[in-house]
Amino acid sequence: MAETDSPPKSQYFNLTYPLPYVAHVEINRPEKLNAFIEPMWLALPPLFSYLSNSPSVRSIILSGAGTRAFTAGLDIAAASTSGPLAQHPPPNASSPSPITSDLNANASSLYSQPTGTPYTSQKPPPPPPSSPPDPARLARSLFTHITTFQNCVSSLEKCTKPIIAVMHGYCYGLGVDLSLCADVRICSPDTRFAVKEIDIGLAADIGTLSRLGKSAASASWVKDVCLTGREFDAQEALRMGFVSRVVEVGGKEGALKEGMRWARVVAEKSPVAVQGTKELLNWSRDRGVEDGLRYTAVWNSAALQTRDTAAAMRAQKKGGKARFEKL
Repeated sequence: MAETDSPPKSQYFNLTYPLPYVAHVEINRPEKLNAFIEPMWLALPPLFSYLSNSPSVRSIILSGAGTRAFTAGLDIAAASTSGPLAQHPPPNASSPSPITSDLNANASSLYSQPTGTPYTSQKPPPPPPSSPPDPARLARSLFTHITTFQNCVSSLEKCTKPIIAVMHGYCYGLGVDLSLCADVRICSPDTRFAVKEIDIGLAADIGTLSRLGKSAASASWVKDVCLTGREFDAQEALRMGFVSRVVEVGGKEGALKEGMRWARVVAEKSPVAVQGTKELLNWSRDRGVEDGLRYTAVWNSAALQTRDTAAAMRAQKKGGKARFEKL
């Protein structure tokens, strides 16, 4: 990536550079407790792809604007008026839902024939307006929506640069999804967490059910909080290993200060070593030890040729800090 490339613009995310090689991404919808609407999650992949490929970024802080919330999760009021969670008439209703109309239109278009096709069958008429939605096509539409949403949130996990999530206030639903895609999680004492999807009639489908069990100490506890939707506080999150630190002093600002300290420590290390470590940890998480060892050997057969190793060893002998080239 060229140094002159500009980051993608979004009114919902503030991007700053508080320290050398450190980026700070702030979720910016504080008047709605940083609750997510569709343009927000669609903005995540281009933003984190930019940060992933920027040679001027080595570590990332993720936080929420305002004093009340990291994020309250999905904006339920907005989601209830459009998209898959909107209320639609049942299949025997007199008029189709917007989703049904779109699906019926798409279904009829499947029979359109390009010019020059050898067959001559007539294009069938579109289904009447009162037709119920075709379950297969509705399922396909919902599948596409869900996987798109999943991929947007997973863009944090796929980012090559380590991310520390600094949480405060409410961290509900999608906030848990996002934080699980970060590499390190810390919070202020006032943070309140919940996997709330079950309370709106859903099994959480954006990542929590797949990732929380790999990030907490107890499978029983994971099922407890996911099946009840109950709130748990910062100290419980710490005991269960969901967060690695509760910053007891300074509230949100104290937690951000600790996040800055961590990000600075990581940014001062070799980017070859840091990005390799993240890649190998994530790759090995869902695989056996032998597979992880093999992949590590292949990775380091290239990475060990870096000049960073010699520079780091010289600096340690002299009691100083090495300076590393951009990557």
